[in-house]
Amino acid sequence: MNAVAQVFAGLAVLVHLLAFTWEVVLFERPGVHEGIFRIPAANLPATRLWSFNVGFYNLFLAAGPVLGLVLLHTGHVEAGRTLVLYCCGFMLLAGIALGVSDVLALSRPRGAGRGGALAQAVPPLIALVAALFQL
Repeated sequence: MNAVAQVFAGLAVLVHLLAFTWEVVLFERPGVHEGIFRIPAANLPATRLWSFNVGFYNLFLAAGPVLGLVLLHTGHVEAGRTLVLYCCGFMLLAGIALGVSDVLALSRPRGAGRGGALAQAVPPLIALVAALFQL
């Protein structure tokens, strides 16, 4: 797997670790729940379980490419490559789903999730394209 694919897979990991931090560690801060997720303080009790669960989902998803890159660099090339590609595909599809939910304005004002969708989808997309087309 080439360096470009590895760098963007690593960037995708960082995006998901940041999401974990916001959703689990810092969620109750107004700058996070109101500023990033546009959730009013009055709705914190109703959304805390969701946030906690989704945060750990992002943490576990970030672990996949990390493990894949470790395997890749410790002689388990096919297993590592497969894990990185699968997780990047999963991240890309999750970013597309977030973008679709934003377009449909399923849970918040239209446009609120566009940046998150792009941040979640673009790095793994670049990693996939770079790996599959050897860029």
